[in-house]
Amino acid sequence: MQNKHLSGLVLTGLFAAIIIIMAFTPLGYIPLGIINATIIQIPVIIGSLFCGPKRGAFLGFLFGFTSFLKNTIMPASLSAFVFSPVLASSQFGLKGVVYSTFICFVPRIMVGILPYFIYLGLEKLIKVKAVKFAIAGVLGAFVNTILVMGSIYILYKDAYAQALGIDASAVVGVIGGIISFNGVIEAIVSGIIVSAVGVVLSRIKSVNPITTGSR
Repeated sequence: MQNKHLSGLVLTGLFAAIIIIMAFTPLGYIPLGIINATIIQIPVIIGSLFCGPKRGAFLGFLFGFTSFLKNTIMPASLSAFVFSPVLASSQFGLKGVVYSTFICFVPRIMVGILPYFIYLGLEKLIKVKAVKFAIAGVLGAFVNTILVMGSIYILYKDAYAQALGIDASAVVGVIGGIISFNGVIEAIVSGIIVSAVGVVLSRIKSVNPITTGSR
């Protein structure tokens, strides 16, 4: 049990370091003008699978915190304010702080929690680990994209339209396009990498990934 606990701590530290490195190099956020594409969800998803949902939630929070810092200090997209309570406060006051804090952190924390339970739910249905890892990776990435973009539509529809210079009625089309293009690409990449890394890690550790971390 102590070895598993220590192993979980080491892996959590490793994934945290990867998240920080990715966040502040071109590896993590890819500016696309309207919004940044990202693959930082990948170490968060793997952390959830191998370290458990509690540590996964911490990694998700760290993901959100790097997004907050990046969008506050070095905003590179028209929608930077939706991820920065600081920027949002100057435009929308306390309401903006609450909205942007939610968008920046809650979806990313969920990325660190849900893949664990997705994998757990697949345990009796699918025997091939690579497939289970891939499904957890794909769905974990979609959790981030759908929750972020859905929250933007619900909380910031008019402000988002104004930032992009479009009519509010066109926002749903823009968001749908981001989900169907960026979201699908991010999900495919996540599924491939999570599957490949997950299989390797599970062989090295010689244990089921779900039993590695604490619940």
